[in-house]
Amino acid sequence: MRTRRRATIEDLRLAIDCLPRATRVAMLEGIRSNTIIAGAYTDGGGICPMLAAHRAGGRTNLISFARAWDRFAFGGSRVPGPRPATARELSVLSSHLEASLLAEEVPSSEFGAAIRSHNELVKRRSHRVSDQRPGDPDRTAELRRRPGWRWMRVVRSYDEYQWALAEVHAAQEALERGQDSHAELLG
Repeated sequence: MRTRRRATIEDLRLAIDCLPRATRVAMLEGIRSNTIIAGAYTDGGGICPMLAAHRAGGRTNLISFARAWDRFAFGGSRVPGPRPATARELSVLSSHLEASLLAEEVPSSEFGAAIRSHNELVKRRSHRVSDQRPGDPDRTAELRRRPGWRWMRVVRSYDEYQWALAEVHAAQEALERGQDSHAELLG
């Protein structure tokens, strides 16, 4: 189970990954050249990371980043107003920004290629068997020549099974005696 602190860091990383590349580059430049705060868009002592990115040329408005940043910075505590970001918070933010940018530049690994290959195989297989029914495979062709084989309704209890079996036996006996109900009606 994730701790709340780890959850907020992971939420921040996810919000960073959702930002456009130009905004992440601008935010990295903006946090290095401005005083960064948490808890407000702007204050007499600094600006939030999103405004820093905006001023550095990354024109994006993504509220999920602002919320993730404040949750990370305050950790769920109630703070009456904005405050300057700590060195640790800025270090985490810049590290995640850099890691997100590097993840795009690194060539795909063998593992990534294996995942793509697997997904292609699954897609090809799903196109081949898309005409099949869900659930059990259709064995009609295989069982067609077996006497007495038919698909039947699933019974929900043993009592229903016994009742259905008794009905089948009664119908079979009636056919064997030649007392089919249709014959009686016609006769």
